[in-house]
Amino acid sequence: MSDLHQTVTTGFQTRFDTEPTGLWSAPGRVNLIGEHTDYNDGFVFPFAIDRRTVVALGVRADRLVRVASSFAEETVELSLDDLTPENLEGWSAYPLGVAWALGQFGADLAAVAGFEVFIDSDVPIGAGLSSSAAIESAVAVALNDVWQLGLDRRVLARVGQLAENRAVGAPTGIMDQSASLLGRADAAVFLDCRSLAAEVIPLGFDAAGLELLIIDTRVSHAHSTGGYASRRASCEKGAQLMGVSSLRDLDVDDLARARDLLDDETFRRVRHVVTENQRVLDTVRTLREQGPTAIGALLDASHVSMRDDFEISVSELDLAVETARATGAIGARMTGGGFGGAAIALTPHALIPAVTAAVTAAFAARGFGTPDLFVVRAADGAAREQD
Repeated sequence: MSDLHQTVTTGFQTRFDTEPTGLWSAPGRVNLIGEHTDYNDGFVFPFAIDRRTVVALGVRADRLVRVASSFAEETVELSLDDLTPENLEGWSAYPLGVAWALGQFGADLAAVAGFEVFIDSDVPIGAGLSSSAAIESAVAVALNDVWQLGLDRRVLARVGQLAENRAVGAPTGIMDQSASLLGRADAAVFLDCRSLAAEVIPLGFDAAGLELLIIDTRVSHAHSTGGYASRRASCEKGAQLMGVSSLRDLDVDDLARARDLLDDETFRRVRHVVTENQRVLDTVRTLREQGPTAIGALLDASHVSMRDDFEISVSELDLAVETARATGAIGARMTGGGFGGAAIALTPHALIPAVTAAVTAAFAARGFGTPDLFVVRAADGAAREQD
């Protein structure tokens, strides 16, 4: 049993004075490319990472739901009869929101049993690695099992998205939950966020001697605050003015007309999404035809677009990207929702120590807080760990 599994089991036993029915886990994710395209019905290319959230869950004989975690002292209790988004708040909105959302996708919440759950995780919070989707996905697969719902992974991804949108109040797309639920080792999930068609694409990083280095700036961000919501509103405005249902319906050839029709800020928001969709398609094609050593320029261009057109980067992220590239990374970009969080740097294995040292020194020279740097590898998605 891993340390995390033992911590979760012990935490459950301590909080609830009983044994769990089982353990389930789900990974965080890193988005290789395709940022802020998901809620525009576009393309994304994330992969599940080898950092996971583990939940111990036990079924009760009554209607009570109790949730606890290693990162909060309180145990939150609620009856299934009172399970509505309006009654949820704080960190517990993530697991409880999933239980509510399952009811919107066919679970009869008037007939299912209550449950207790204890949560622990080694997915960094606030780093843009989707610690939230890891919680949602782990709880979703657990309840899908114990409530015997029989929902497939793509439906569970929609459950997690609905929980985040309605219970948590973050207007995110479906990318994070899809990566956490559909991920495979040494591969990324090429996801069409309109049709929800997903294809697992081999990355080949190991064979090419490449590592994906995470540079967590430790600058916190929050999706439910104004910056994320305002970017989504700009995208909706741009689509409406361009006469399409979503920005997915535009391509690079439409940008000349967009420049004429839209104000400068809205145009730049639209240009990011349209060109980022194309970069996702180009990245998947390049991986297939030339391998991972050829995708660096696409990662670099994605960061420039997010920095200048979507304006979601911060000084720490820009410094991380610039320093990693200058020290030998073949491509780098910020990842996640923006306004903080992490950057990624696709780096030859032998250069990881040099890039790590250079970024740390650059942050110190600028008076920034010390970043956290670590390598992640593409991993399998959510699963039951043990009975």
